[in-house]
Amino acid sequence: MTQPPAPSTTENLNVTGFTPLPTPRELKTDVPLTPAAERTVLAGRQAAQAILSGEDDRLLVVVGPCSIHDHAQALEYARRLAALRERVKDRLEVQMRVYVDKPRTTVGWRGYLLDPDMDGSNDMGKGVRRTRELMVAVSELGLPVATELLDPFAPQYLFDAVAWACLGARTTESQTHRVMASAVSAPMGFKNGTGGGIKLAVDAIMAARHPHAFFTIDDDGRAVIVHTRGNQHGHVILRGGRKGPNYAPGFVAEAADLMSGAKLRPAVMVDCSHANSGSDCTRQGVVWRDVLGQRLAGQSAIRGLMLESNLMAGKQSIPADLSQLRPGVSVTDACVGWEETEALLLEAHARLSEQKALQETLVAR
Repeated sequence: MTQPPAPSTTENLNVTGFTPLPTPRELKTDVPLTPAAERTVLAGRQAAQAILSGEDDRLLVVVGPCSIHDHAQALEYARRLAALRERVKDRLEVQMRVYVDKPRTTVGWRGYLLDPDMDGSNDMGKGVRRTRELMVAVSELGLPVATELLDPFAPQYLFDAVAWACLGARTTESQTHRVMASAVSAPMGFKNGTGGGIKLAVDAIMAARHPHAFFTIDDDGRAVIVHTRGNQHGHVILRGGRKGPNYAPGFVAEAADLMSGAKLRPAVMVDCSHANSGSDCTRQGVVWRDVLGQRLAGQSAIRGLMLESNLMAGKQSIPADLSQLRPGVSVTDACVGWEETEALLLEAHARLSEQKALQETLVAR
């Protein structure tokens, strides 16, 4: 039940109520990370770290819906992706986008975590529980979870179930999010800014590598100051900017050079969506194949690809009557459908496998 704010002449003047949430410990007790899920999380983190450091020559692929809005449909997608992951695992480390907290330029639906019923009720207690249940269920399939770090309190509730995380274009420059990233136990991607500036992402990586202190809550819901040692597993994500795409070889080289100049091991992921595709989901495959070609041609700084994908292609607006929602279609950015997703991953696997076999043959000679 919503509690009214305490009377005051100086605070809570624009607040209409407070709704209590369970503590992180209470939620983790009710929805525990199972042994199978824990093994998936740890293996996913280790694989991502090894790829980013160059110890593993596979490609890290973060693929899935632009945003989660339906639990059952997300699990159906996860089951398909888990099976596909097994088919390509020798050349691709596939992790699923489970994005539940959406930044908005002005206003709009803010995601499954904050408004799971998509009706403006903002039942965040339900949202955080359902999100945790989904992340655990996906991990139990042997499929690592990837997500975006946005809400300052979400990590205490969810991030033990996350194998890879990132800061988006709107938050890469945020000091609050950089220091939060320094505490995250998973590898972190940092997108270039909305204007396209790549140095912002490199600066964020450097900031997150250092120790910090910041306000948050502990597992018992107490206000605390967290002291961090820094996250050493950061990498750049190119997603384009206001001037257009930035996945071409010159931009990848610029990102690699900026990382080298900062004494970082070059590690670049390319987001096939957003400004790189001009927000046109039919162009994600074009970006995917171009970047894959760069990797095959010897650009070793390319360590990963990101694809926005759903059961069905395209996007839809959220209708007043939610029963009119089309199943499997994104309610935020347009996504490629499952058939194209499968084709792109299998094509990448085949081409990378062919190159690997050729390299092994040359070594054997």
